[in-house]
Amino acid sequence: MVGPVRAGVNGLNIGRALRELREASGKQAKVVARSAAMSPSKLSKIENEVLAPSVMDVERILTALEVSGEVKDQLTKAARRTATEATAWRIYRRTGSHKHQEDIRGIEAQTFLLRIFQPSCIPGLAQSPEYVRAVLGRHGHTDDTLEKMMGARLRRQEILYDSAREFRFIITESVLRWRLVPAPMMAAQLDKLIALSRMPNIRIGVVPSVAAMPDLPTCSFVLFDARLAIIEIPHAEITTREMRDIEVYVAKFNVFERVAVFDEDMRALVAGVRDGFLSERETG
Repeated sequence: MVGPVRAGVNGLNIGRALRELREASGKQAKVVARSAAMSPSKLSKIENEVLAPSVMDVERILTALEVSGEVKDQLTKAARRTATEATAWRIYRRTGSHKHQEDIRGIEAQTFLLRIFQPSCIPGLAQSPEYVRAVLGRHGHTDDTLEKMMGARLRRQEILYDSAREFRFIITESVLRWRLVPAPMMAAQLDKLIALSRMPNIRIGVVPSVAAMPDLPTCSFVLFDARLAIIEIPHAEITTREMRDIEVYVAKFNVFERVAVFDEDMRALVAGVRDGFLSERETG
């Protein structure tokens, strides 16, 4: 395990600190880059302070380096100075949205409790291929880019079958009814949701439209353990490791979880909506 950092760890030279940690560990850059789910060139740019690391970058590199608790504390304090970042969706589209999907996959691989609140659409980890295409295809991507993004998102779903990890999804009933794909495809998507809800490591709750709303479902967000939150707003994605901010989203998740229905009640609600879509196909 790597010992204390000798270099300063303020926001201007965190890259240098990460490089010193790697050199002290004796690990090759390509090995750390692979474990951190990034290219060796990206790691090199971060270490040489050509590229400012994101919160997710720092998280993955520290995990790959297996740093000591003392070092983690030092770098966490440094990272918190720039802990909240907003990246416009247009930036991801310009640099390659499929690469961002792989970045998220890297963070998910280091997470043991993943919580999602989604008032807008079926969570990405639970989407059918047709639903994925409909969601991602709304942004004017080329066919080639869309295929890469779809592949990256569907690969992320493999983590659901890791029984060592726990997933808790809270969605609003309106999400079940948004017609993002034709009725038969919506029925298939809801069947997938029901099937996933039967897995022992996945807990899916639906907030019924008749429930007294405990808060406003203002935006979708994901909580990675209790160390990172990613929030989606119309023009950007926000990431934060600031505990005071994360606690806001934990509290929001908890209040909606308390009014959601689960297990057989959840499956009955979803099946009722699914049957409505199926009846449209039969009478259409």
